[in-house]
Amino acid sequence: MSTRSVTATGARWLKFNAVGAAGIVVQLVALGILRSVLKLDYLLATALAVEAAVVHNYLWHERFTWRDRGTGNPWLRFLKFNCTTGLFSILGNVLAMRVLVGEAHLNYFAANILTIAACSILNFMVSDRFVFEG
Repeated sequence: MSTRSVTATGARWLKFNAVGAAGIVVQLVALGILRSVLKLDYLLATALAVEAAVVHNYLWHERFTWRDRGTGNPWLRFLKFNCTTGLFSILGNVLAMRVLVGEAHLNYFAANILTIAACSILNFMVSDRFVFEG
């Protein structure tokens, strides 16, 4: 891998994390509303909150993180993004939340932040190599 390629990947990783940070806010706000206001079960609320963040993140990745790879059908990329990183995030978050909240009795906000961090690296790699392949 060339120095230029490593630098470009590093810059993209920073953009990915900036979008992800905003997505975390979207996810936590959605989780709070779904749990506290709508009184949904924490696992269902988690899945819906993650999907809200997935949609948010895709839109920003399309226009910011991987804008230089914006050729092709954006609906196909959204489908690929949702079926890979979205699925990994929802499954990873729900399974981890079940263990951290359901078994370990950790606060659902704290548990959610931990699960988001755990899914981040895998999501970047899948997005970079498959969804927004260059």
